[in-house]
Amino acid sequence: MLPPPAPSLDAIFAALADPTRRTILTMLLEDDMAVTDVAEPFEMSLAAVSKHLAILTNAGLISQEKRGRVKWCKLEPLAMSAATTWIQGFGQFEPLDFDAFEKFLETELAQVEIEPVEPLETGRSDAPSNNAPQPD
Repeated sequence: MLPPPAPSLDAIFAALADPTRRTILTMLLEDDMAVTDVAEPFEMSLAAVSKHLAILTNAGLISQEKRGRVKWCKLEPLAMSAATTWIQGFGQFEPLDFDAFEKFLETELAQVEIEPVEPLETGRSDAPSNNAPQPD
């Protein structure tokens, strides 16, 4: 039997978009927790918390396991690796400091001797001359 497919980035980011679910993930950083213990600090029904837990489970961010009569939630930190890799890809871009860039260009240009350039002679006979009659 094949392992279940990895959760999509969309599912992970959708799960992380809700502050209640982010709080639940933070709570699970410490240790596994029973569903009733997860629900305790929230001012919502156990059914509402269970819906949040289902979204986190479907995203692969937590797993749920029944131990006896109690359902336990466990953080699955490796599920975040795809999202973390995607986000870190943007860390390679530094904000552009235009003042520093301008100083760099000034320094570079100061080191280069630029000689005046004479206009090129086209050698074309149809080029306008200063003696040509001007239209009225």
